[in-house]
Amino acid sequence: MKIVILQSNYIPWKGYFELIHEADTFCFYDEVQYTKNDWRNRNKLIGPNGLFWLTVPVEKNAVKNRISNATIIPNDWQVKHFRTIEQTYSKSINKNEVLDLLSPIYNDHQWSKISELNQELIITISKYIGIKTNFENSKNFELKTDRVERLISLIKQLGGTEYISGPSAIDYISEKKALFSENNIEITYKDYGPYTPYENKRRKFENYVSILDLIMNVKQEDCLNYIKSNR
Repeated sequence: MKIVILQSNYIPWKGYFELIHEADTFCFYDEVQYTKNDWRNRNKLIGPNGLFWLTVPVEKNAVKNRISNATIIPNDWQVKHFRTIEQTYSKSINKNEVLDLLSPIYNDHQWSKISELNQELIITISKYIGIKTNFENSKNFELKTDRVERLISLIKQLGGTEYISGPSAIDYISEKKALFSENNIEITYKDYGPYTPYENKRRKFENYVSILDLIMNVKQEDCLNYIKSNR
């Protein structure tokens, strides 16, 4: 059983969804400290004038809380984000169907927690591109205090025999690699891409932008094959 455990991000890049696809179970890990100037509440899009940030306003004291408790500042950001996405991809081949996919999230519900918003977007987009992975939430499991021991415990509770990790976790995991072996858990480090360019109306190809760029410009039935072909 392959497990990925990761903090939720705001409309994350295609590599995030590649990780989801490679797992049997993907567990949102939002019972950890919220980090400022990270991917939790923002991501990049690319328009005719280049790269820009799309940022969800989060209260300043979020850094004192878990990601799951980080509160969104209530203003008209949802309307603005949806309008920005609509304008940015006005010439894209999948504009109408992707906007129909996103409209209920941005226009029919008022979000108060960044974690809940992120998870809804990630699950919705995963299903749209054909990912069949099972989703879980770490808040529903017993979490130990030590960083690595907590991770191992969660993997075991999820029934995992293999843990797939991003390359950024190599340093802290390698220090206690023996604990994984002792618990019969294999560790695999994910190496992303390189991703090949796809046709993109009026702008150059950029690797590190939100998945929205992919699903707007690649046919729905081809998105998952595109991600898989770049392993």
